[in-house]
Amino acid sequence: MKFKDIPKEERPRERLVMYGASSLSNEELLMIILKTGTKDYSVKDVSLNILNLCDGINKLKDITINKLTMIKGIGKIKAIELVAVIELAKRMYESTSIKDVICCTNPLNIINYFNYLFKNKKQEEFYVIYLDNKKKYLDKKKLFVGSINYSVSHPREIFKEAYLLSASFIVCIHNHPSGDASPSKEDMILTKRLKDIGELHGIYLVDHIIIGNNNYYSFYEDNNIVTHNK
Repeated sequence: MKFKDIPKEERPRERLVMYGASSLSNEELLMIILKTGTKDYSVKDVSLNILNLCDGINKLKDITINKLTMIKGIGKIKAIELVAVIELAKRMYESTSIKDVICCTNPLNIINYFNYLFKNKKQEEFYVIYLDNKKKYLDKKKLFVGSINYSVSHPREIFKEAYLLSASFIVCIHNHPSGDASPSKEDMILTKRLKDIGELHGIYLVDHIIIGNNNYYSFYEDNNIVTHNK
């Protein structure tokens, strides 16, 4: 059935108003977000094609603009809008689930929550998790992409965000795309600098975690630095 042939009262927008968003299928929710199709492909066709490309709703969260624009009926603007909606939904879910954590002090606990950030990444990405004075989650920031070095810009950017958030503690976490989580010389130098600078400013380093391929390294667990992880 073409979209125009669906009785008005059975169309997704009308059904959402009458029965609530939970009553709609994944396809129907996508139809509302996409709004329209094209001359050759109805919005219903395009929505089904997206779900088929993702092999279901679970993988939709990882879809990219490039993949979306491969679908007939999806231009760059629609792709950007959909990716933005997906990212917003991920952030809302993440914020709710992470704030249920009492303390971000256990390395495995931290990895379980944030490992998804590094899935299939080809470059190093450096995140800082900001915690309040009870070590409860405040926010996370991706501050650097590329090989980690110990230039002065790293501590400056890290602690600038900490001041803006009124954070008392930080956890640093980055990946090694090679798969080997062993710390490099640069990782060790940077970690010591962050610890020393943090102590001067009263914003303490809890841990620096490196994510590899099914392995990790925790400076705290290895007693490589004395942290305030209590």
